[in-house]
Amino acid sequence: QVQLVESGGGLVQAGASLRLSCTASGRSFSSSSMAMGWFRQAPGKERGFVATINWAGDDADYTDSVKGRFAISRDNAKNTVYLQMNSLKPEDTAVYYCAASRLIYTTTHENDYDYWGQGTQVTVSS
Repeated sequence: QVQLVESGGGLVQAGASLRLSCTASGRSFSSSSMAMGWFRQAPGKERGFVATINWAGDDADYTDSVKGRFAISRDNAKNTVYLQMNSLKPEDTAVYYCAASRLIYTTTHENDYDYWGQGTQVTVSS
């Protein structure tokens, strides 16, 4: 199994920055063979894709609403993936989930992810 633990969420004002971290563990986790992603779920909405990164960390994709503001990265030596969030807006308020896929390339599809963290709350006030 794979365990994913997110951290770094919190309450910030619009325009501020946050960095989320997700650390993976477990016998089934291999940083060299798993793509990682971030998803979010706002109150009253379905969970949606935010960002994804391939196993090597040299390819990434983002949902349009965060392009130019968010950056996903990974440190395979630490089994950790990051989501740097800049210029935060109230509409970024959501529970952010980290996910791991047995695919090695980027994927925006929730069904491609096999393991999920418990989520971390991000609240952006106006």
